[in-house]
Amino acid sequence: MMEALEETELCFPQLLNSSCMKPKRPLPEAILTYIILSSISLLTASLNLLVIISISHFKQLHSPTNSLLLSLAVSDFFVGLLMFFQIMLIDGCWLLGNIMCALYQYLAYIITSASVGTMVLISIDRYVAVCDPMHYSTKVTQERVQVCVCLCWICSVIFQTLLLRENLEEPGRYISCFGECAVVSTYIGGFVDLVLSFFSPVTVIITLYMRVFVVAVSQARAMRSHITTVTVQGSVTVTVKKSELKAARTLGVVVVVFLICLCPYYFFIVILTTQDTSISARSAAFVICLFYFNSCLNPLIYAFFYPWFRKCLQVIVTLQILQPDSSEANIL
Repeated sequence: MMEALEETELCFPQLLNSSCMKPKRPLPEAILTYIILSSISLLTASLNLLVIISISHFKQLHSPTNSLLLSLAVSDFFVGLLMFFQIMLIDGCWLLGNIMCALYQYLAYIITSASVGTMVLISIDRYVAVCDPMHYSTKVTQERVQVCVCLCWICSVIFQTLLLRENLEEPGRYISCFGECAVVSTYIGGFVDLVLSFFSPVTVIITLYMRVFVVAVSQARAMRSHITTVTVQGSVTVTVKKSELKAARTLGVVVVVFLICLCPYYFFIVILTTQDTSISARSAAFVICLFYFNSCLNPLIYAFFYPWFRKCLQVIVTLQILQPDSSEANIL
């Protein structure tokens, strides 16, 4: 009996009968995993902080679309910070206690909901810009976008508070052993979360971007034939700016990458909620880290497609941003 206990790795060796088991991994593999995930976490937080500073500081970037990118960068920045906690779960052990576990999960759910909501707002913004450009400036204003972003975050906080209320009131009530970090919601709550946080937003995003794609293709054909207008929504003839089409393509890449990283995460949740299946902590951590990795990709996409972001990086890195009136600099 003593030999079996010595061979078994526990999260808390002093708690023989109540500690979770710690999966054994070769030391080189563990070290490499920590280095890679820590680097991604640091890179995610740093790059998104640069996006936040750029859009907040330079006045030329104060536009409705960039306000949405700012909201997305804020959520991605917090994802980068939360990844440091997620790294701990790679080994299957949570060492920070039940209160920190509940707080971590609560913040992670809020950030996820806010990110999905922001993606919906970005899709709506691009839909109006490309499919109804004549009324874009009147329908999509800076003030309206800011209100929508605030409502998005507020609704995320309220919804996740209601969904995770029992976990917040009594942290650790659903754990089966010490070293586990888990939150549990009712089947009804889980179903509502899937509908409101995944199926409905994804349906809206895909529908709107399919329409944007159709109009963008029509505009591209019109440009190749030297025609400056395309017909959309019946008999209304409008001109779509080339810059708006380029922004639609860039944000389309952001949306597609977001969906690629999001779908496995919610597919994993569907499996857990619809089947009596046990999934290893390592598999769960991988799916979650894949979703988190999307937050690192977004600023890289901006750097590749947006010249203004590259110029902002140059100004920030060279400390020109500290000069007086740097906010008035010509970035575009």
